Amino acid sequence: MEIMKKYKFLSVFFIALIITSCASWSNNYGKLRIIPKSQNEVTIQDLIDKWEDYDIYYAGVGGPHQWGTMFDPKNNDTTLVGDQWKKVEDKESLLEIIKWIKNRDQLNEILGPDGLFYGYLCYSYGHVTLKMVGDKKMYVFGPEYRAGN
Repeated sequence: MEIMKKYKFLSVFFIALIITSCASWSNNYGKLRIIPKSQNEVTIQDLIDKWEDYDIYYAGVGGPHQWGTMFDPKNNDTTLVGDQWKKVEDKESLLEIIKWIKNRDQLNEILGPDGLFYGYLCYSYGHVTLKMVGDKKMYVFGPEYRAGN
């Protein structure tokens, strides 16, 4: 009977430890919120029209193999970073990149774990991971290009 109590205690202890670990782990990750088209909050065209207000980045290997465009507002104190993101230098390049994004009408807000706004993301496919890497600095991981996508 004493052994059963020990195992029960250890089981409860490990479950609590796992739950606590998961809760603290999730505090380091951001999330995407789909902007419903019906709410007319912000559209991709709004972002294109005001492109100079953003640091804009794209990911992909070119042409039809673009998978995402990220808009980081210049007028806030948050930063979006990522190794696979390349900076867009002019509006003409932005228009060329956007036309290859398969779901270019679907826009997402990038939010921190506390709900703080970081920017916008328009992407074609896959899973995007957003991880805090500093104070108000978020690293954006995205799916790498795979043949057939």
